[in-house]
Amino acid sequence: MKTYRIAVIPGDGIGPEVINEGVKVLNKIAELDSSFEFDFTYFPWGCEFYTKHGKMMDDDGIDQLKDFAAIYLGAVGFPGVPDHISLWDLLLVIRKSFDQYVNLRPVQLLHGAHSALANVKNDEIDMLFIRENTEGEYAGAGDWLFKGQDNEVVLQNAVFSRKGTERIIRYAFEVAKREGKTLTSISKANALNYSMVFWDEVFEEVSLDYPEVKTASYLVDAAAMLMITDPKRFEIIVTSNLFGDILTDVGAAIAGGIGLAAGANINPERRYPSMFEPVHGSAPDIAGKGLSNPLATIWSASQMLDFFGYKEYGKAIASGIEELLSTKEFLTPDMGGTATTSEVGEKMVEILTSQIKRKVLG
Repeated sequence: MKTYRIAVIPGDGIGPEVINEGVKVLNKIAELDSSFEFDFTYFPWGCEFYTKHGKMMDDDGIDQLKDFAAIYLGAVGFPGVPDHISLWDLLLVIRKSFDQYVNLRPVQLLHGAHSALANVKNDEIDMLFIRENTEGEYAGAGDWLFKGQDNEVVLQNAVFSRKGTERIIRYAFEVAKREGKTLTSISKANALNYSMVFWDEVFEEVSLDYPEVKTASYLVDAAAMLMITDPKRFEIIVTSNLFGDILTDVGAAIAGGIGLAAGANINPERRYPSMFEPVHGSAPDIAGKGLSNPLATIWSASQMLDFFGYKEYGKAIASGIEELLSTKEFLTPDMGGTATTSEVGEKMVEILTSQIKRKVLG
């Protein structure tokens, strides 16, 4: 039996609640398969840890995590701890230290999910954002000069290396080629006359190696508009750190809400662990009330299974979420239901058990 060691960082607010349901689903799938198992190790890092110790994680936290197969993150953020500290001192440290330069965020309108767009069909919203995840606008380069003085100046520098830009674009072309889909690059070269002109040039250079992939390129403002007015034109999308962050929230709005927004932070070479997380935030106002929606966390578990090579189980989870959404009996209040967080998780386990047993026995 193969054992996958998973580092679990439940984090803050609703993080522990939704992670519990994701772990429940992963354990049930492993139990039903019996050829592999998960060994979960929990780490108490996050904003509560910060209030006690003055830091978001142990000083040797990266060293503690480096030998795990993957990291499963709940949510980070809590009132009283500035957002830039909770982000930069935990999540971004992990992404950068483990070279998780690929961020995968599916924007897919599942059957049973409600879109903010009127009269849109499920197959018209089915895109995968491939976001550069370690540099760009989130490189953390800059300076704060003459602080508090009349001539105060703040510099925030975006960093686009040839290595970083080319590898994310090439990764996206490989995905588009494998899946037989179109690839759209999103930039802002008319205004950002260095970084985004460079991005566009690299995209054109790499495209020469993939003549079979149909491509398009849009400015980010036009892309935001088109995601709402004509979402079906987008299939695989590659973009920078900042634009990917913003546009995937637009995607969440048109594909069922933030409660269905999952994300994976991937080190494709597998030299370091990859990290899987919902992207909905910690929602401290509803923490501990059983109101949180665990479906994004469960969907990110399907991304983990995909990464480990169990794509059939990844598809089973997506199918299970669709079944749960379609019946509408076990939904949390954010989706118009009355079910608790744990009830949604239990129902997902029940659906998956039935699905997998039917497949095996059939």
